[in-house]
Amino acid sequence: MPLLGGCIREEDMTNTPQGSFEALWKIIDEQYCFLEYKQIDWEAIHTQYNKLVTNNMSSDGLFEVLGKMLNELKDGHVNLAASHNVSYYDAWYQDYLRNFREDILEDNYLGKASNGNYRTAAGIKYKLFDDNIGYMRYESFSSPVGNGNLDEMLPYLAVANRLIIDVRSNGGGNVTNSTRIAARFTNEKVLTGYISHKTGKGHNDFSEPYPIYLEPNDGVRWQKKVVVLTNRRSYSATNDFVNQMSVLPNVTLMGDKTGGGSGMPFTSELPNGWTVRFSASPQFNIHKEQIKWGIDPDIKVDMDESDEARGIDSIIEKARAFLNGKWTPEENK
Repeated sequence: MPLLGGCIREEDMTNTPQGSFEALWKIIDEQYCFLEYKQIDWEAIHTQYNKLVTNNMSSDGLFEVLGKMLNELKDGHVNLAASHNVSYYDAWYQDYLRNFREDILEDNYLGKASNGNYRTAAGIKYKLFDDNIGYMRYESFSSPVGNGNLDEMLPYLAVANRLIIDVRSNGGGNVTNSTRIAARFTNEKVLTGYISHKTGKGHNDFSEPYPIYLEPNDGVRWQKKVVVLTNRRSYSATNDFVNQMSVLPNVTLMGDKTGGGSGMPFTSELPNGWTVRFSASPQFNIHKEQIKWGIDPDIKVDMDESDEARGIDSIIEKARAFLNGKWTPEENK
């Protein structure tokens, strides 16, 4: 008989395929933060996948079943890690336009660092375009950025009239880096959103949302207009960065909707030693709306195939034209 959520016995949490299945199901049932929000019938999923688990099944077979069960959550922050494999859910960006070509960026916009076309510090590539627009490309929030780096970069870019920050296809990393950068674009303490934490095992057991504030850094701060470029592969800590920047008055978001991934991740271990990573604490924007599914741009712009064929990044070009006052969003309709 399949076990239901309220009937899991301690002896079932053993190092067997059934024990690992029950442990994984229970971890998600008690700690994953979006079951109610997504209206997922986790009991029904238990019944569905429990039928596929036997104690004589192979490790690969069990991994496949558990990975498919986790994919029912449709969450890029949820994955199962074993010594031989890692499961991922990637449909959150696969069904969307890429809206980014690294080869075009490197060949036609950044150039080669060895020729002095761009500078790089702490994972950020930056330069001045010919039209006096500053450009910063940050590929991953996993690359540590220090205040010393920003105190060198921003004065170098200060001669520019405007600035583009490109975080397209930045899959996230450390939220400390996102806050450290965003703090250079505000002169006052500003509310950026809210966060809740699990307070019990029930699907709706959460604390009241409490506010998150962005405080200005004491170092060099940017005072001019900024465009932040995003696409569906802008995820996790990048989603956090975009959310913080979205509330600042001189900032415009351009490109495609971000990938989301707002739930702060947590990791737990199964009886067989495999680890599961999942969203544990929901985050909200300043209106207390979920940002799990992503953040819409202020100006929606997609890459144009004819531009790509000519080595042109449509989104960068629209951002430059917008910042130079030569293009308005109405012209995109």
